[in-house]
Amino acid sequence: MTGKFKAFAALHVPGNPVILYNAWDAGSARAVASAGAKAIATGSWSVAAAQAYGDGEGLPLEIALAGATRIAGAVDLPVSIDFEGGYAVEPKDIAANAKRLAATGAIGCNFEDQVVGGDGLHPIAFQVARIAAMRGATGAAFFINARTDIFLQNGPDTHDDAKVDAAIERGRAYAGAGASGFFVPGLVDLTLLGRICREVALPINFMAFPGAPGSREVADVGVSRISHGPNPYRTAMAALTAAAQAAFDWNQAEVTPPARPRSQPRRPGGSRTRTRPAR
Repeated sequence: MTGKFKAFAALHVPGNPVILYNAWDAGSARAVASAGAKAIATGSWSVAAAQAYGDGEGLPLEIALAGATRIAGAVDLPVSIDFEGGYAVEPKDIAANAKRLAATGAIGCNFEDQVVGGDGLHPIAFQVARIAAMRGATGAAFFINARTDIFLQNGPDTHDDAKVDAAIERGRAYAGAGASGFFVPGLVDLTLLGRICREVALPINFMAFPGAPGSREVADVGVSRISHGPNPYRTAMAALTAAAQAAFDWNQAEVTPPARPRSQPRRPGGSRTRTRPAR
């Protein structure tokens, strides 16, 4: 297990990011692993949707932990679990839940600063206390990918240096509390993203999605980790839906009946006329 912690941390290289194509259950984790993944990560939205629950800790904690155990046991790769807001508010409760998560075999998790089920973000000092509690419960090697939702609060057209300043303040504070990485989902401006990569002394995680800059572009500004959030699940479900529709519609295509041979006119004696050969 110690080897997995070290191997996962070593994958985070600025300019040569680890690619995490997010899974949602043991089967999808094995599929991603067979494609050549170096590590497995889950996305909370996908994990919840696969069990018919909503995101935002709508998936019960016991099911989330059972799923993490199944995934970690299904592959030989390091597994990071999207643990949302830790299924708690107070640091002591965060610590208790994080300890249970670490016991599943996961080597790390995403841990966000938004107020789950409420509005806005936790104050920096309080989120620092929550991260420190998680660190104390999981040990020094557990990879805590501290996520800030600053850039998910508003659209990309509002992202500016002021928001980046706020994100950098949080990133530095989270690093001081024991975070292993810093996740900034929603930020797609490469200039602003590059600032965070330079000014926060943690591996920076970018979330890919259709229309966002490509892996090469974000790698060039110093990103160390690229995850794909809910998009792998959405892609898989779209393919499944299309395949199911094709199966159900097997008999719906128009079938053109074969043309009937045209009757030849009869001669008065009852015999058919003969067609002259073409010359």
